[in-house]
Parts: sequence; structure tokens; C-alpha cells
Amino acid sequence: MAKLKMLAIDLGASSGRGIVGSFDGKKLEIVENHRFPNEPVMTNGNFSWDILRIFHEIKASISKCALSDDKDIKSIGIDTWGVDYSFIDKNGALMANPYHYRDLRTDNIQPYAFKTVPFDKLYGITGIQTINFNTIYQLIADMRDRPYIIENADKMLFTPDLLNYFLTGEKFTEYTIASTGAVLDAKKRAISVELLNAFGIKESLFAPVVMPGNKVGKLTPALISELGDIKADVVNIVSHDTASAVIAVPAKKGDDFVYISSGTWSLMGVENDEPVINDLSMKHNFTNEGGAGGKIRFLKNIMGLWLEQESRRQWKREGTSYTFDELTEKALQSKPFACFIDPNNVLFSPSGDMPGRIREFCKKTGQYVPQTVGEIVRCIFESLALCYRQTIESIESMTGKKYSSINIVGGGTKEAILCQWAADASNRVVYAGPVEATAIGNISMQAIASGEIKDIYEAREVITSSFDVKTYQPAYNDAWEDAYQRFLSICGKELR
Repeated sequence: MAKLKMLAIDLGASSGRGIVGSFDGKKLEIVENHRFPNEPVMTNGNFSWDILRIFHEIKASISKCALSDDKDIKSIGIDTWGVDYSFIDKNGALMANPYHYRDLRTDNIQPYAFKTVPFDKLYGITGIQTINFNTIYQLIADMRDRPYIIENADKMLFTPDLLNYFLTGEKFTEYTIASTGAVLDAKKRAISVELLNAFGIKESLFAPVVMPGNKVGKLTPALISELGDIKADVVNIVSHDTASAVIAVPAKKGDDFVYISSGTWSLMGVENDEPVINDLSMKHNFTNEGGAGGKIRFLKNIMGLWLEQESRRQWKREGTSYTFDELTEKALQSKPFACFIDPNNVLFSPSGDMPGRIREFCKKTGQYVPQTVGEIVRCIFESLALCYRQTIESIESMTGKKYSSINIVGGGTKEAILCQWAADASNRVVYAGPVEATAIGNISMQAIASGEIKDIYEAREVITSSFDVKTYQPAYNDAWEDAYQRFLSICGKELR
């Protein structure tokens, strides 16, 4: 067959890329054609995404295709982070830049929301863990703080749906991205009218919910005039970045596997056919989000490499820039198991002085307070590795299954010591790769939508034969077991 070419727009919390994928019937190949920073903006105390700059960069990626041998791309798919959204007015205009999920407007919003709908009922409908920036809480904050926006809005579009609208003029709500925000009935896989009515949010705000593989439309005539004669279809891929990344897990049909989509966040979980919503899953704060092929991703959101990334930014603000390799080397030179943090503590969610917060946590929990850059990074990586063990044991307790290995995909696979320590801490084999899992999953879903790949199982076979995966054997010992028991004790402490 002639090579099928597709453009994946992969937007992360700190950067974005255009990746051209090609499929010859047997193997996938990917080539980056555009890379750009994704830098949110603080304005008068509000933290927002610069959505029009993001769209400008997407157009630059498409234009590069139009001016190259990639002008014959057949489709375009966009994946992004979850939960965030924008409002469109009745004339189709963007009403305001979308808030960043780390904006402080949703601090302490949950007690306010639970006065109307208690969390156990909200979780029973949505199956979504309680995080203060979930879409439902952001909408409640809008109703409380700026009701004029919702009153005058015609539609609310999640970030990838908004960008698809900018490209085509068509409005849809893609299922997997909507599933991240606690606005769907998890079992019905539809917008929960019951919840919207309870909070006074109008149902008409939501565009029709569609499943991955749905064709959105062609580029608008104005964009073709601006960018070049690109005849590609814009398609609804699995537009939540983690859901795209999970497609790239090198597993076979029928395999029970645990995955970690590792990047700014560590999203750790399993694939199920139906949501798991019960007292135990609520206690462990697990979430049920939509995936490819009708699957449910039963997972835990773990703070992830945000802890290192924000620490690195703080050190740069203080006048010293480090590469990630330099940070790894400094961590390796530091004493093992000196101190731990609970990566999921809300203390670590906002931007700012991350090393200072880590020291504060260690001090308040009666531990050694890390002083050097290397001690901070070692604390982060060891804590994440131990958190992965805690999470897989929680999954096993809820599913009744045992998992002998962990599949790590995404950019975090480049952190070799974290992959090795995850194996050591959990006493399980770790398979790391592919690195570009999200873009690969994005492209694979486009190939499925085109009919060139049958389903996600065939896609995983293609991915396994196309990209490298590294194996880390566990070096578990008594020191890791002692560290784990200390970690569990520390995570159980309340900060005062």
C-alpha cells in the first residue's frame, strides 16, 4: 500500500508538537515537524492558557505540511491535557482565555460543591476521583464567580474540541476528553443531566458527545487560503493525551496490564470493560475515564514529573539552570532514602517554590530536611517509585488480580533511574517505552478511523513491531521494604 500520512498535534502542559506519522501497512514511523513551548500566562492573579498562541502554532505545523512532501496528509488529530475548557458565544466567538487547571479559583471549591451534591453521590454517578480542578468544580466556580459568562455562553468546549472548532467550524464533545472532568455519567457514557440540573448548569452548553474516530470536518476555506491546500480530514481521535498514550502500551489482546503514562503527571491504572464504582474505589480515590475501543481507564492521578519540572524552574528563577541529566547525576550522588514526600499532597499542586514546599513537608513530618539540589531530586524520584508500588497494590486489592509487570510509556521513560527505582520499589519488571506514546496513540487512532488499522489490538501489534521498549529488572531488597513502610507512615500523616 502507499504510505498513509497523518498529522498528530500533541499538546502537553509545557510544550506542543506537530508529528507526522506514516503507515505502510506494517510499521508506523513518526517525524516531528514543529515544536513549541506551551507557556501559560499569569494576569492579575489569574492563571490562563494562551489558547490563541497555541492555535497559531498548530497552524504553523499544518503550514509546514502544506509546503513540504507531507502536503498529502489524510487526517489531523489533536490531543491535549484534560478538564480545561473555553466558552463560545452565540456568534461563535471565543469569550475568554481558558483558565489553567492550576489556577487558584478552585481552592476549597469542593466543600462548597458538596453542599449541593455530596461527594459520594457525585462519585457514584461520574466515577471520577476528587481533584479540585475537575471540570465540574471549575464550572461551579464559574457559576459562583462569573455567572455572566455562563449566562451568555452558547457552548462550552474542552480544549481539543475548541481547537477542532477553530480548524473546522464544527462543535463536538469528544467522549474521552469529557470523561476526565466529572460531567459524564460513567455508566451511560453521556453528559449527566442530573448533575447539571443540581448545580444549575444548562445542558445546552455541551455540544453532542461523540466517540473517537468521528470525523469533525475539513479545514475551513479561510484556513486553506491562509495555510495551503490541505485536504485532510480533522478527526476526533482519543483526544485526552493519557487515553492516547495508553493505546501505545505494548500489550496483546487479553493481557491484564498496569500502565503508567509518565510525564508532568503519572497516570497509573488498568483497562476495564466497565467502570469500577464502589466504596473501595472511592476510598482509594481512583477514577474511571474513557479510553479507546470502548474501554474504561481505571486509574490514579499521581503528581508525576511536575515535582522535578517545577523545582527546576525555581532553581532557574534563583539564577541556576540545570539540565535534566545534571539533576539525575546529582540525585545519584545523594544518600538513598533520606526523606520522602506524599506526591499527591495538595501542597505540591500549585506552581512556585517546589523545593521550599518539599522542605516544608519533610520538616512537618519529622524527617531529614533535604538541603541540596540532588537531595531534592532523589526525594522526588524515590517518593514517586514508592507511590507506584502503593498504587499497584491498591489496584490489586480492588481487582483481585496480581500484576507481575508495569508498562511505562511517555516522556518519563527517558528518566532511567525513575524506571529502575519503580522496578526496585515494586519488585516487578518494568517495560519502558515507547517514548512518544501519546503522539503514537494519536496517529494510531487516525489510522483506525481511516480503516487502515482494524482496532486498538491490531494497533498495539503494529506499535510493538515499530518502536523500542526497554526492560528494567527489579533489584528489590530490605532497604526498599524499609523505605516503603516509612513512606506509608509519612503519607498517613496530616500536615498542620
